[in-house]
Amino acid sequence: MGTKELGQFGEDLAFDYLRKNGYKVLERNYIKVWDDKTKGEIDIIAKKGDIVCFIEVKTQKENKGFYPEDKVNYKKQKKLVKLSQSWFSERKISLDSKWQIDVIGILLNQEKKKTEIRHFKNVVEAS
Repeated sequence: MGTKELGQFGEDLAFDYLRKNGYKVLERNYIKVWDDKTKGEIDIIAKKGDIVCFIEVKTQKENKGFYPEDKVNYKKQKKLVKLSQSWFSERKISLDSKWQIDVIGILLNQEKKKTEIRHFKNVVEAS
């Protein structure tokens, strides 16, 4: 399984996990290209109750001394905030709405055919 397939596999697992846990998925793979040609993507946008959740999914095949969610560094966090704000703006929804950024880390053990899903809620400060 290549990197792209692994990422899609993880996003599909996260999608199913979210639905089973009471989230309504609003959109998958929201992409924004800014005027300076930089690009960003949010894997899953979902809603639970009155909170819109922007969810970054990270998947890796095995524990390499770190977890997949550790890849969401400061630069990625800032981009996720900017993307979330763009999503609200494009839909003419107030930024005063309740929202958060979550990270789902998925660790895949191919030998045992098992996955570990770790969901971290409201992990990025929107300031």
